[in-house]
Amino acid sequence: MSRIELDGVRVAVPIEDRPDRVVLEGVSATLTERRIGVIGANGSGKSTLLRLLNGLVEPSSGSVSVGGLDTVRDGRAVRQRVGFVFTDPLSQLVMPTGREDVELSLRKRHRSRADRSAAAQAVLDHLVLAALADQSVYELSGGERQLMALAAVLAVEPEVLVLDEPSTLLDLRNRELLRRTVAGLGQQVVFSTHDLELALDAERVLVVDGGRIAFDGDPTEAVAFYRALCALPAGPL
Repeated sequence: MSRIELDGVRVAVPIEDRPDRVVLEGVSATLTERRIGVIGANGSGKSTLLRLLNGLVEPSSGSVSVGGLDTVRDGRAVRQRVGFVFTDPLSQLVMPTGREDVELSLRKRHRSRADRSAAAQAVLDHLVLAALADQSVYELSGGERQLMALAAVLAVEPEVLVLDEPSTLLDLRNRELLRRTVAGLGQQVVFSTHDLELALDAERVLVVDGGRIAFDGDPTEAVAFYRALCALPAGPL
């Protein structure tokens, strides 16, 4: 597994004529586990935390590294190592069909069209998506689109896979399909989620609250901590 290091990370967003808005503050962690979950309320900073891992967001101060590569200084190399799947697959699927998207992701790795086609087919077969590969992405279900986006990222064989709330748009059947697929992957996976059952699939869970890591450890304890953190105060309804 890759060693992911966050050291004293602060992320602040400039706002014209106003003080910067601090999104993350004092975030430090060393992540080496195979499956790492990140949970927290909307606006807590968890998506920003994930985007730091492949340089989509740069720290205002502090540093982030993956396998010894700094995400700012070595950004291109980091993005070759870390694949990112967004919450909404339609923001990532840019071609008419899933097959074309997978082949597009392989254009630098395989100059030959025949080689590119064969490599794409191998990925689609591995994820059991070949039967859906030539349909319009708009005809696919949310879960099928999510898996197609995943296939396009996995085609370039990243060492680390980052999933930003992958189950948000999925029904129960497709959520379970996604869980089984991710469980079978060889990559180190870091994912954020509001689905606490999905969070329990991880080996380690970070709870992000107010831009800081409020808890870091065992998934069951992390979920219990988060439930307590979100508990409404007692009183009349």
